[in-house]
Amino acid sequence: MLESDNQKQIINRLRRVEGQLRGIQKMIAEEKDCVNIVTQLSAVRSGIDRTMGIIVAENLKQCFEHPSDNPDEQLEKMEQAIQMVIKK
Repeated sequence: MLESDNQKQIINRLRRVEGQLRGIQKMIAEEKDCVNIVTQLSAVRSGIDRTMGIIVAENLKQCFEHPSDNPDEQLEKMEQAIQMVIKK
């Protein structure tokens, strides 16, 4: 479960990305320059990456603050989350 402040921050970031994606769709429909489109796509990717980082960091924080009854399962979940972030 995400803390309220982090949840708001994540939702705001996702809304920003959503707006950027709409803008990119419009740019493509208007046949704008490829470099500008790719620049905007890069910004979207960065926004998503930062959002993933916040979610994983919050998850790790909660794992340390509220240890599970099954530490092996908790460790596996933490490893999976980290692998998803560093996988590229």
